[in-house]
Amino acid sequence: MKTINASGIYYRDLNEIIKELVRSGEDIINLKNVNGQRYIGDNLSGTTKINIEGTPGNDMAAFMDGLTIEVFGNGQDAIGNTMNDGNIIIHGHAGDVVGYGMRGGSIYIKDSVGYRVGIHMKEYKDKVPVIVIGGSAGDFFGEYMAGGCMIVLNLKNDENIVGEYCGTGMHGGVIYLRGDVEDYKLGKEVIKEKIDDKDYAFIQKYVKNFCQYFDYDFQKIMNHSFVKLHPIGKRPYGNMYA
Repeated sequence: MKTINASGIYYRDLNEIIKELVRSGEDIINLKNVNGQRYIGDNLSGTTKINIEGTPGNDMAAFMDGLTIEVFGNGQDAIGNTMNDGNIIIHGHAGDVVGYGMRGGSIYIKDSVGYRVGIHMKEYKDKVPVIVIGGSAGDFFGEYMAGGCMIVLNLKNDENIVGEYCGTGMHGGVIYLRGDVEDYKLGKEVIKEKIDDKDYAFIQKYVKNFCQYFDYDFQKIMNHSFVKLHPIGKRPYGNMYA
């Protein structure tokens, strides 16, 4: 285990230190006093666990392939950008564009997220990325989503579980909402349905992880209705092209 005081370290220098530790096979890296340093965990593979105390900057875990990053604080924008595999745990809020183009792995966020979360998410065979959000989400949630799954638990009972234009251009994947959403907030490409037993079992798996990470009551969360959002078809704009 290696502990680094990141206070005052330029983001490039900090990331070079992290990369060398991961390459050398370090099992746990503790980063203390992180204050906006960008690109932590980017393009790294392996099984290293990175614990972050503070607030990491944008594009944390971009292109990451296998690590676990746990942030004991808030995250900023573009967490998990085009992430291929691994696990991210955020003990707070996260910003905009979380999981952009995400291809695998999982992201757990204790509180709420900003705009355009999960856009262009995709999946291939058994690689299915998952984002679980304890709070609510902003506008354009799941925009152009092509695969994967997002679960919004709305544990603070926000009046708006998601913002407007949810699922606009969605042509793959699935979104589960704990509660309901007004039809006018949904993109025209989205169908809203009640969940079935298969959906319920899938949700349970990831809610159990969420409760373990953030010390929530599993039964209390699951003792609530969920709705399922999924696309009408795989080519929502097919009639616009030759």
